[in-house]
Amino acid sequence: MLTLIYFILVLGLIVLVHEFGHFIFAKMFGVYVYEFSIGMGPKIFGTKPKKGKTAYNIRALPIGGFVQLAGEDATEEDKDVPKGAHLYEKPIWQRFLIMFFGAGNNFILAFLLLFFIGVFHGAPSMDPIITNLDESGAMYASGLQVGDEILSINGNSISTSDDVKVYLTLESIEEEAKETTIVVKRNDEKLTYKVTPIKEYDKEAKKDTYKFGIIFDNEELEHGFISSIRYAKNKFGAFTKQMIVTFKYLFAGKLGLKDMSGPVGIYSIVGDAAKEDTLLNLTSLTALLCINVGFLNLIPFPAFDGGRILFLLIEKIKGKPINPKVETAVNTVGFILLMILVLVVTVSDIGKLMK
Repeated sequence: MLTLIYFILVLGLIVLVHEFGHFIFAKMFGVYVYEFSIGMGPKIFGTKPKKGKTAYNIRALPIGGFVQLAGEDATEEDKDVPKGAHLYEKPIWQRFLIMFFGAGNNFILAFLLLFFIGVFHGAPSMDPIITNLDESGAMYASGLQVGDEILSINGNSISTSDDVKVYLTLESIEEEAKETTIVVKRNDEKLTYKVTPIKEYDKEAKKDTYKFGIIFDNEELEHGFISSIRYAKNKFGAFTKQMIVTFKYLFAGKLGLKDMSGPVGIYSIVGDAAKEDTLLNLTSLTALLCINVGFLNLIPFPAFDGGRILFLLIEKIKGKPINPKVETAVNTVGFILLMILVLVVTVSDIGKLMK
């Protein structure tokens, strides 16, 4: 039950902040807003101020939300909306900010959450320096030592301990163990090691995994405003890089749909995060999901904010709007494909939980 509550709170906060970004900039630029809703599906609660234009609703399914703006579909014109208050009547730069600041607000919230972690919990070091090695692990056997600073993994530059975890995790999901090239700095000298992870059966995941045997113990915490800002900046950058690297592996075919997570997968992750140090883990997870949502929404795919921004850029280059019927048709097809993807990923998530 607690997991469900945490799930609703985390997802609700992310959606609320995202949609509020669209909402506040639409209001700022005088766009007529029909509805501001958290959740999807049937309305379970709603209010509309007597003198207000906007209905504020909470809907049954806590898996999204939306802001309904007048003039999103340029093929329709609502005569009850004042002239100049339709979205398509606004300058390109205003429409761009309205579309961008859903994701923009997610990025701002993520940075603030990470900053608060630094302030109230303390800022751990993110230097990619090995602090512990499993003596039965592959890295120890290859000659790597505690105190080595990791510079690159398979030619990929390393800046933080999070980078190390991301690249080693991606290497460890391969069906066969592959030799991994790791470059480190030791006493101002660059050294190169070839490491082949050790195959182990993960009882919880019920599948074979490959372990490198590296541990980062970030027990020493720094406190203070500057340390918190630095931690938020580095962690935000690490989370963003994680998204970029993951997409790179997806497009390269090294990751598939089975490695993606939808609402059910997120629910499971939230439950795991709440098991220990609940507030800290959920705060960090919320920041990560905020960045993921913001990043995904800016992908130039139809039905995403990034797709709408792409149409704005094309309009700017062409000097005239795209045919509204074409834009509506493309966004509709994109939305259908997106729903199919969500369905496929959700079925996959359920399958993982039932194993």
